Amino acid sequence: MQTLKIKRKNPTLDDSEVMDLVNQFNSLTTENATSLSKPEVSKAFTAHNFTYDEVREAMKNIGDASGRVDVEEFAELYAKLKDGAGGNVAQAKAGKVKLGGSTASSAHTVNEDERTEFTRHINMVLEGDKDVGSRIPIPTDTMQIFDECKDGLILSKLINDSVADTIDERVLNKPASSSLKTTTPGHKRGPSLGGKATGLNNFQMTENNNIVIASAKGIGCSVVNIGPTDLSNGTEHLILGLIWQIIRRGLLSKIDIKLHPELYRLLEDDETLEQFLRLPPDQILLRWFNYHLKAAGHQRRVANFGKDVADGENYTILLHQLKPAECSKGPLQERELLKRAEQVLQNADRIGCRKYLTPTAMVAGNPKLNLAFVANLFNTWPGLEALEESEKPVIEDFDAEGEREARVFTLWLNSLNVEPAVYDLFENLKDGTILLQAFDKVIPGTVAWRRVSKRKPQTDPDEPAPELSRFKAVENTNYSVELAKANHMSMVGIQGADIVDGSKTLTLGLVWQLMRKNVVATLASLSKNGKEVSDTDIVKWANEKVKSAGKKSSMRSFKDPAIKDAVFWLDLLDAMKPGYVDYDLIQSGNTEEGCKNNARLAISIARKIGTTIFVVPEDLVELRTKLIMTFAGALMAIQN
Repeated sequence: MQTLKIKRKNPTLDDSEVMDLVNQFNSLTTENATSLSKPEVSKAFTAHNFTYDEVREAMKNIGDASGRVDVEEFAELYAKLKDGAGGNVAQAKAGKVKLGGSTASSAHTVNEDERTEFTRHINMVLEGDKDVGSRIPIPTDTMQIFDECKDGLILSKLINDSVADTIDERVLNKPASSSLKTTTPGHKRGPSLGGKATGLNNFQMTENNNIVIASAKGIGCSVVNIGPTDLSNGTEHLILGLIWQIIRRGLLSKIDIKLHPELYRLLEDDETLEQFLRLPPDQILLRWFNYHLKAAGHQRRVANFGKDVADGENYTILLHQLKPAECSKGPLQERELLKRAEQVLQNADRIGCRKYLTPTAMVAGNPKLNLAFVANLFNTWPGLEALEESEKPVIEDFDAEGEREARVFTLWLNSLNVEPAVYDLFENLKDGTILLQAFDKVIPGTVAWRRVSKRKPQTDPDEPAPELSRFKAVENTNYSVELAKANHMSMVGIQGADIVDGSKTLTLGLVWQLMRKNVVATLASLSKNGKEVSDTDIVKWANEKVKSAGKKSSMRSFKDPAIKDAVFWLDLLDAMKPGYVDYDLIQSGNTEEGCKNNARLAISIARKIGTTIFVVPEDLVELRTKLIMTFAGALMAIQN
């Protein structure tokens, strides 16, 4: 009966094929099982000489909500593959794989070189990992990387590789074979949707992906329009974009004068150290590149990571200048650009730096892969003479609290999807355009954009955007101060010119009040009477929540020393989501390290339940009251 039904649904299959498929399905299922996971199905059909990507494409829209496939769907999938349905897997054109969309405008592409190189990076940094090492290496020539990222584990590990200790991995949901238990209560394990990653159900994957998205945002990645289901569905272009941002964050974090004082040698004759320190890392990399080109007596310079490096000439000179014994100028004798690019990369391989870049990506001027290649080259062989003690610059230390606030405010502004993204808070806010965008997002409709002087559009993506004149910048920042006063913010002693001049204290004061209004407005929108919520209201809510759960901890205010060990926050989280906190993991608050570990645990659990926060453990332990307020407010908002 079953075979007849399958035959009617799939008339292109003959009787013997149907019987063979039913027998194969039965041989793969375990006792009492009536379905297979998609990874099991994929393995079965790749054994039939269908490619991974063909099977992956044909499997779309087949299977139930948990990703499992019954015998009829198993046969339907084979029929699709036999009829060439898997061949729709995106034909690669000019190094890009086109992905299907419901309309032509909704179609997306994936750059093959980027997919290959980012997969290779993941294979390298996660090799031997106790939780995901068995899934490494991931093939670099298929779309499997996107399936492997579905459960959130690989992306979480990648975030921690780029910015250490961002995620407390103890809160991640892991397969049953993992050496560490999951802290999510009451959820049965199930199959994942792709690759070799098995053992998590959809709910557990969503929790992991909540952590990924919130943590990526917390380290400065833009995750606008990316949700946990986008990751668990394996949405290729969104996952690839997120992977790039995470890798980029790790690569550029090392381009810091505090780590490399010898970067002081890159200052130009008429440039102050303060001006140099305002440069974003990618601009410092270009400065470094040109420093070595000049030292080599080369006439050309690079202004971007695209067309200026596409012919391989500047790379040849740079590599020879850094390591002349290993890297010859031989590639300059080759006129065919792809062959020259390969020779350039062979030079890089001799000094352990053949990474991220391919010959086709170099010739195409791929800005992401070229940036990654140059950043890795700098991190491996900076080639700058060490400074004598007398040469070392005096770097003005901004007060620790101010630095911490500036970091949080930068991340918060970027989470609003302001354009361009904020890198240096004080520098990027000077012309007022980003402040005014923030006002309009926090208090919609408040900005009369006809009054705003806007930056001219960037005509060349490889060149810096045009800047506003000081006069127009002061007009914009004065308007920002005017809006702040109109919305009952304290602007005593703050003028637009202070923002333009980069006054750190006054800029922080304005942005803090705007961020606080954002938190309070969110809470007010969730309250029954729409009344503005005060710090006292948040403290009261937190204490009542903890007390109602039978916990003994409490706090008097956001500067109460009793909350330094973060146990109160863990009690609050357990009250909000009973069973989410494994109390065996809580450490004694008698040591600074124990307090930090507890705070790290609390932050990761908060992100696991979908909270958007920007604090780091030190903020909670060091009782930075403004930042603690945003943490508590975010918890209150998600609870309501």
